[in-house]
Amino acid sequence: MTKPWQTIDSDDTADGFLELRQRNGSDFLITIDGRVLMNSYVGRSEVLLSKLACNSMNNKKDPKVLIGGLGMGCTLKAALDELPGNARVVVAELNPVIVKWCCGPLAALTNGAVNDPRVAVEIADVASLIRNSAMNGGDNRFDAIILDLYEGPFEAAKERGDYLYGDTALAMSSSALMPGGVFAVWSEDPDKAFERRLVHAGFSFKRHRPGRGNRHVVYIAKKPGSSP
Repeated sequence: MTKPWQTIDSDDTADGFLELRQRNGSDFLITIDGRVLMNSYVGRSEVLLSKLACNSMNNKKDPKVLIGGLGMGCTLKAALDELPGNARVVVAELNPVIVKWCCGPLAALTNGAVNDPRVAVEIADVASLIRNSAMNGGDNRFDAIILDLYEGPFEAAKERGDYLYGDTALAMSSSALMPGGVFAVWSEDPDKAFERRLVHAGFSFKRHRPGRGNRHVVYIAKKPGSSP
């Protein structure tokens, strides 16, 4: 018999009340103000997002990847599985409690991906890291930027997501990438307006659906040029 969900930890954050819930030992949920953000048993789109963003970097010299959003660590784990041993992965996460959970009760889900020596976690807004990289240029740029955030590109239509998915933000992300770099974005649904903005920013892109069904989309956009 399936047991009921139990809250095993919580935190009152600027974005709302976060809860980590568990049942049957290995099933987990993270909720915010009662709304499910993610769960441990449906992560196909997150895995595909990282796989497609990173699967061309095995022969690259010292690839550098930025991930926006730690979540349960599944996106990070999928990236590490694709990347070589000399890669560097920066994870931007707003809430320290998420990092605590990934190092604690959620660690077994990803074999402790957060503690991989290739990984550096920064308690920061990913938009700030993108902006710093774009402004400083050179070796500060990334080979891939992966955004796995619970409010995707559609939020730009409501102005809340402009700082990540609007025209200026996409131009900034392009500047933060090396030539030929990859900009990978998770979206709950297809977003034609976002696709037009990607093209306007100079990206070519492909839209992928992980498995069957109409929900969840993975955008893999590429900056022009050849990777060094």
